[in-house]
Amino acid sequence: MGRLERIWIKRMKGGPMDEADRVATVAGRGLAGNANQGGTRQVTIITAERWRAVTAGLGARPDPAVRRANLMVSGVDFTDARLKVLRVGGCRIRILGETRPCEQMDQAADGLKRAMSQPWGGGAFGEVLDDAEIAVGDPVSWDAQA
Repeated sequence: MGRLERIWIKRMKGGPMDEADRVATVAGRGLAGNANQGGTRQVTIITAERWRAVTAGLGARPDPAVRRANLMVSGVDFTDARLKVLRVGGCRIRILGETRPCEQMDQAADGLKRAMSQPWGGGAFGEVLDDAEIAVGDPVSWDAQA
């Protein structure tokens, strides 16, 4: 079983990522207070293990907040995760695809975009299926009921 390691909320498109200890999830919308609401990219998620792997060759390891994801989890692998359901605390998130790195990554750290270009190196995106509150430290696992 994995764990929710960190949470970030984006106030506006292109805006800063505010770290939080907990956040409300809104079914069909995303994270309360986050700029991205609705659509298929309601929440973005990276894994701590993949972040360490893709940043290992960069010299100084950048803070994962520069990835601009909403959640960092540990103990799960996104390889072949498309359409699987990830349970984060009391919330289920259907993984809809792989998040590809953009040019903002090289502004954050030289070579980061290229490093993240490996399969699932940029994390995943998905839709929120439940109204809930999630917090750092919550358990994370694949939902066997999906």
